[in-house]
Amino acid sequence: MGPRAGAQMSPGLALLMWLTAHCSCPQAQGFSQGGLDASRADLWASANTSLLHDFWCQPASQLPRDQLSALIQGMATQQVPLRAWQLSCLANLAARHGLQNDFELHPPNLLLFYDLTQVREADCWAFTRRAAQGDMELLANLPDQRVALRHAALACLGAPHPRLSASDLLLLGVLVCDMDASRIEAADPRVLENLQRCRRLTATQQAALNTLLAGGKTVLGPPGSWNLEGLRALGSMATYISSSLWMQVQEAVGLAFFSSTVATYQAGRLSQRDARRFVTGFLEAKAASVSSRSKRSTGRPCIHGDITAATLHDNLFLLHYDCVQLESCLGSRVLKANLDPLLQHPLPVECQRVVKAKLARVYPHGVPEDQLRLITSLVYLYSRSEIGQWNITSRDTVVALLASDVALENQTEAVLQKYLDHNGTITSTLLTAIGGSRLCWMSARQIQAIRPTEFRRAGALDISSCPQSRKDALYTKAREAFGSAGNTANYYRLMRPYLGEPLPCVRAPWPQRPPPLPSHCCLPPGGAPVEELRYLVQANVSMDIDTFTNLNPRVLQSLSVGNVTTLLGQNVGDLQKARSHPTISSWLRSLNTSVLGELGLDRDTAGPTSLALSTTGAPNTTPWAPHLAPTSGQPGNKAPTSGSPPAHLRYLPLAVALPSGLLGLLFWGTPGPSQDCSWGACTKASKGGTGPAPHAGKLGLEGGAGHLPRPRGRLQAQRTWPCPTS
Repeated sequence: MGPRAGAQMSPGLALLMWLTAHCSCPQAQGFSQGGLDASRADLWASANTSLLHDFWCQPASQLPRDQLSALIQGMATQQVPLRAWQLSCLANLAARHGLQNDFELHPPNLLLFYDLTQVREADCWAFTRRAAQGDMELLANLPDQRVALRHAALACLGAPHPRLSASDLLLLGVLVCDMDASRIEAADPRVLENLQRCRRLTATQQAALNTLLAGGKTVLGPPGSWNLEGLRALGSMATYISSSLWMQVQEAVGLAFFSSTVATYQAGRLSQRDARRFVTGFLEAKAASVSSRSKRSTGRPCIHGDITAATLHDNLFLLHYDCVQLESCLGSRVLKANLDPLLQHPLPVECQRVVKAKLARVYPHGVPEDQLRLITSLVYLYSRSEIGQWNITSRDTVVALLASDVALENQTEAVLQKYLDHNGTITSTLLTAIGGSRLCWMSARQIQAIRPTEFRRAGALDISSCPQSRKDALYTKAREAFGSAGNTANYYRLMRPYLGEPLPCVRAPWPQRPPPLPSHCCLPPGGAPVEELRYLVQANVSMDIDTFTNLNPRVLQSLSVGNVTTLLGQNVGDLQKARSHPTISSWLRSLNTSVLGELGLDRDTAGPTSLALSTTGAPNTTPWAPHLAPTSGQPGNKAPTSGSPPAHLRYLPLAVALPSGLLGLLFWGTPGPSQDCSWGACTKASKGGTGPAPHAGKLGLEGGAGHLPRPRGRLQAQRTWPCPTS
């Protein structure tokens, strides 16, 4: 199974084909009872990292215990980067097979999603220490799990710890990134090592960091004794150092570190945001230390001499030429010939505006295309009308302008429109190159212009950052592109990122291809329609909690508890981990107390397992102790399934045990034969129409391009979403 084969089939199918081919005793399900040893799994994983990156839970759910174990260990060995929706369902699969106790052989990110109530008390330290090596940002949609991890870690420390010691910090790892500022200030100075692993620091955490550094008790010592090596060791955390501290650093050390940081930025090892924050703080310190303020007066002629090509290749360029001097000393000829080295410097915003103004004087009719590829860091400063003067004929120019993280909504739409105006087309290659996030900023017309074949070839793009204003067109385009998928598994795999997108106002029955969106049509508040979610309920897709939290909350209100538990399947236990998420909490509030009790939940989302994250205020020094599993259990017993119903979830065994056909009769019959409560408002069946019978007949896909998978049977025509009167 080479790269070509992997590119032509779904990752899940490729995985199963390989496992089947390497089993010596095929059974009815296509797997051997002999199992798959870890060494062979590692060998396959090293050759097929891209397939593991696209790991899909549905095929893996069919694996025997030993094969799943080898697969997870192979992921740890190869350090395969998995996303939150992959990790959450994989954690539940591992727990279902009793593999959670092998956590030391599993990827640290996977441990973040494990059921903490199943961690044995004797493993508390080892589990927390490994989990603390993971990326906490993966738990963005599981706020209660994130808080529970922090509380569990503090519980491992025993008695309340108002001051975190060096050994405490070694255990807590990245979990310190969720600590409030007062706890960070009071911690052992070696807390710097923990903070280096944080994606970003809040304003109060930044203040706490600078307080620690100013105290002089860290490994760097007092600011006056800092050296280049120590500052480099801080990594990106040095970009948070305040200007008041830079004023205390020896000038030679400060200059050397400034030059080193610019070089790191130019090499692509420091983000533009971090580099600009550092430069701004450092220049403020330099400005404050200048005794004569006349040198920085506005309109002052060039003081340090004209800027030349050699000047621009000096990493200390910004220390010699502030933004006022940049205006005075940079000539048009040097700018045209050296635009690239100039923009390789992390220019402050004020300096960027100076360069943009100079370019406008040099190119009054618009920046030429060969220069456009060099100004990616300036694109966000340009208006629609200014971009309208550009000539964009090459796909490479589009990629260069939009590959940067600074182009915003107006710029993205305008750049693409100029390309389309010159007979350009949005191909799958272009979509893949600029990334799914750029779909967020295309106009509805531009999205509609993408051919379904190109959208299909681009695959399931990551559109998690899209604003609601673009999601309607994306959902429609995804339905058009992926509706002819060969089976339910492939359809769900491709449509999964778009299930949280809104359904446009249509006048045809839902599963059919929608007509062009009328300009007067009003959109519902977003989310996959009830019909599609109910289809997925019967298809037993076991939706991951990350996707579930992105569903439209109003549509979710139309689903019964039985619908939700069946839709989530083996992942239903993750509701507890996300019960404070707005989508989950709003659904829980719509349920009565008895149903909440059956789910083992309550209406209060402010309990100890769902505390809101806070980085300010006084720390809670009383650790909450999760119910750790006892260590005196039978050695041969499997651990309970994380994400499967615990013993007290009395409602769930019924949903799990009943055949899917009977579940359909129970769950689909709720609204009644003549109405459907999609989008939170009931719509009557058309006159003479037949009520929905999605449970009738065999589930399958409708053939033909552009048609979505749907249960066989007639669906009533829906009325359009009502427009507000004004």
